[in-house]
Amino acid sequence: MFTGIVEALGKIKSIEKSGGNLDITLSCPFTDELKIDQSIAHNGICLTVVAIGSDKTYTVTAIKETLDKSNLGEIQTGDVVNLERCMKLGDRLDGHMVQGHVDQTGKVKSVVEEDGSWRFTISYDPKQAGYVTVEKGSITINGTSLTVVDSKPDQFSVAIIPYTYEHTNFHRLSPGDSVNLEFDVIGKYVARMAQINLDAQPG
Repeated sequence: MFTGIVEALGKIKSIEKSGGNLDITLSCPFTDELKIDQSIAHNGICLTVVAIGSDKTYTVTAIKETLDKSNLGEIQTGDVVNLERCMKLGDRLDGHMVQGHVDQTGKVKSVVEEDGSWRFTISYDPKQAGYVTVEKGSITINGTSLTVVDSKPDQFSVAIIPYTYEHTNFHRLSPGDSVNLEFDVIGKYVARMAQINLDAQPG
């Protein structure tokens, strides 16, 4: 379980194909504190540390299912990703409950600077996962917990403050870029229950 509060930026050092999987090696500020089997969210994707290098790097493996549902298959050596280690019991929940399971990718439609903040508009397919965004509700973009400020049937906007802009990879995003989306888990349960009730109605 994560909170969507990005802890650090990691840099992709190498990518190796292993069957249908990708072995991704990264460096980051807290590499020395990692352990094998530890869970880390990479752009919002929960991946397990499988190796730790002597050169302050670590390696995770992304399976085909993860690659199909996220933008991990598009990353290249030198790219920067948002990182968050799993939350500890007793910690403050500063963002919202994030599972690290990407629902689908979205596309950056526009980036507008608004006198000290940035408004990102993201398009997505509401039919793909059956979820929609709710104004003032939570959304996770590339592992970052954010609040929806403008929701439409196939797109939404979020406002990014300067700290978040500089300390995540949002400052590297441009229109057309792909981002990982995880919809609010509570909203997903509500949508699922509503669908079950609808299906149970007599025809």
